Amino acid sequence: MKTLLEVNNLKKYFTTKYGMLHAVDDITFKLEAGKTLGVVGESGCGKSTLGRVILHLLNPTSGQIIFSGEDISSPSKAKLHELRKNMQMIFQDPFSSLNPRQTVAQTIGEPLEIYRVCKNKQEYSERVKEIMDVVGLAERFENSYPHELDGGRRQRIGIGRALALNPKFIVCDEPVSALDVSIQAQILNLMQDLQKQLNLTYIFITHDLSVVKHISNDIMVMYLGVMVEKTTTKELFEKQFHPYTKALLSAIPSANLDVNRERILLKGELTSPIEPEEACRFAPRCQYAEEICHSKQPKPIEVVPNHFVACHLVKEINQL
Repeated sequence: MKTLLEVNNLKKYFTTKYGMLHAVDDITFKLEAGKTLGVVGESGCGKSTLGRVILHLLNPTSGQIIFSGEDISSPSKAKLHELRKNMQMIFQDPFSSLNPRQTVAQTIGEPLEIYRVCKNKQEYSERVKEIMDVVGLAERFENSYPHELDGGRRQRIGIGRALALNPKFIVCDEPVSALDVSIQAQILNLMQDLQKQLNLTYIFITHDLSVVKHISNDIMVMYLGVMVEKTTTKELFEKQFHPYTKALLSAIPSANLDVNRERILLKGELTSPIEPEEACRFAPRCQYAEEICHSKQPKPIEVVPNHFVACHLVKEINQL
């Protein structure tokens, strides 16, 4: 399978009055065309920042981004405008991400106007209706405003807007977290159907592990700006090697009352993301931490085929 996106040693730091905040720190991964990479972790771990940096909504501090075999780490303004056709984003909040003064048709049609892809008004109108039909919005909502619609329909508008230019790659930033559970299922199924029909490639950012299991091919677990574990979805839910991933998955509620799953409670203080020391960022909360964990930051290693873990003691903890 062809690699669509490659990220190498990507970093994003923010200047604060207390020092440099390491929001994304040395992230490396590859994503094949037509696949979905789920990015999970607790709030503040850098998931959304990673997605925004890849799309150049935020400029990277350093690192390399390769898209369709082309280095787009520092694109010109003209190149970035061209890239927007193939790289889009679905935002978390389906209300604040929409212009309240634009109708459904105007919102979905705005990218078509900016890039002048329609020859005349009739072609424009037909394309807008086609997109509305694809994302499951009835034609009667064409002249409706966001405040007149429910959360599910608003998110469908956001998906429609992202699809307007037929992109190859979409960053989905917690696209169902603000929706009811029944609507979440509809949106997830819609996104999976669209992926099959249009051969879309997703980065799916979420804190909901049940959702990421449903939609992702691979999963990357982040903790305070760094990647701690990455493998296929099936492999991760069968076997976790990093202590943080173990704790994360132990928190998933089980519908089976006969399953007595041990909940791993994390204790200790969070490491500050501002000017962090050269150490494992999870060490203060890790029950297995030793001296090396407090003095050296671990790099991801391939523990078993296609299963990467950033932990000094991964072999000892898992008896490998």
